[in-house]
Amino acid sequence: MGRQIAQLVHSVDDLLDTARVATGNLKLRKKRVDVLEVLEQSVKTCMPLFSAAGQTWTVQVARNTFFVAADPLRLTQVFANILSNATKYTPVGGPISVSAVRAGPDSMASVQDAGIGIPTDFLSTIFEMFTQVPKELSAVQGGLGIGFAFVRQLVELHGGSVVAQSKGLGEGSTFTVRLPLAA
Repeated sequence: MGRQIAQLVHSVDDLLDTARVATGNLKLRKKRVDVLEVLEQSVKTCMPLFSAAGQTWTVQVARNTFFVAADPLRLTQVFANILSNATKYTPVGGPISVSAVRAGPDSMASVQDAGIGIPTDFLSTIFEMFTQVPKELSAVQGGLGIGFAFVRQLVELHGGSVVAQSKGLGEGSTFTVRLPLAA
């Protein structure tokens, strides 16, 4: 019951934040942010989920620290949302990896899992509001289908983009967030 209440609170918070973005009332508090610190904070946020599922995780970031102009709280929300979905759809003991590299003038941070994957026909709509993989394709109870829509909105507010990749069911998935590097 406690887990369901926490999930409901999280969903309501996401809905409220999504409404704030849609109405232009969500203000970012951007500053120079170390990508590694954001990723580490996101992993810490999801640590209870990883532990409960017995999953292994790794964080790999290029040696040279790099920064983006971002709201650290909102950027942590982005990666925590992606990571919580990865842990939800990855089997017990499965690996989840987080990595970041420089890609020209941008930072590219990815979350890769060995989970159930995403049907290829859903990849083009996964970031739309209320999109969910059909329940018959997943034994996992999904959320409301707003998390990835919120992720895309937050990333776009930061001047970036997010993409999902999967070879299909049973093939895992990779979510990549691309953000411009800070001056």
